[in-house]
Amino acid sequence: MSTCTPHAEPPPRDDLVADDVLVVSLPARSSSRDAEFTAFMAEASGQLARTAWLLCGDTHRAEELVQQALMRTYVSWSTARERDPLAYTRKTLANLRIDTWRKHRREVLTAPDEVPDGRVDAGSEVHAERDRLVRALATLSARQRRIVVLRHLEGMSEREVAADLGVSLGTVKSTASRGLGQLRTALSSEGMQ
Repeated sequence: MSTCTPHAEPPPRDDLVADDVLVVSLPARSSSRDAEFTAFMAEASGQLARTAWLLCGDTHRAEELVQQALMRTYVSWSTARERDPLAYTRKTLANLRIDTWRKHRREVLTAPDEVPDGRVDAGSEVHAERDRLVRALATLSARQRRIVVLRHLEGMSEREVAADLGVSLGTVKSTASRGLGQLRTALSSEGMQ
C-alpha cells in the first residue's frame, strides 16, 4: 500500500473524462455465486411452482409468487445457501402468499357446491382428479391448507413444516390432523378417496 503526501498531485488516470468526472466501473457479481443460484433455480423451480399453485390455486398468481420468492432468495443467497436453500425459498414463498392475502383481503373462495360441474371429457380424467383435490383444499382454512400441502403433498416432515412456517410442532400436528379430517370429508362427499 502506498502513501501519498497531502499536497502531492495524484498520478494521471485513464478513467477520467472531460470535466474531471470519474468513471468507475463496478465489479461484476461473482460468477460462481450467479452460477450456483442459477443451478439451484433450475432444479427447484418445478417444486416451487407446484407448491405455489397448491397454496393459491391460480397458475398466474403461483408464477408471480415463485418469481418473487426466487428474487428474494437471490438477494439473500449468501444466507440461504448456508442452510437449505429450498426450505428457505419455500418459507419465503409461504410468507409471500400470507402477505398477499393480508394486503389485499379480497380473495373470495367459491364454495365447492357453487363451482359449476361440467361433463368430463374422456382424456381429462387426470385433470378431474386434480380438480377434485383443489376443490377439497379450498374448503380448508389458509393455515390448514399450507400445513397439509407442505406436510402431505410436498412430503416434508412435521419438524420441517414447523420450522418453515415458524409454528410449534404441536400446531403442525393438530392442524394437519384437523385439515386431513376435513379433506377426507370433502373428498368423500365428491366420491373420491
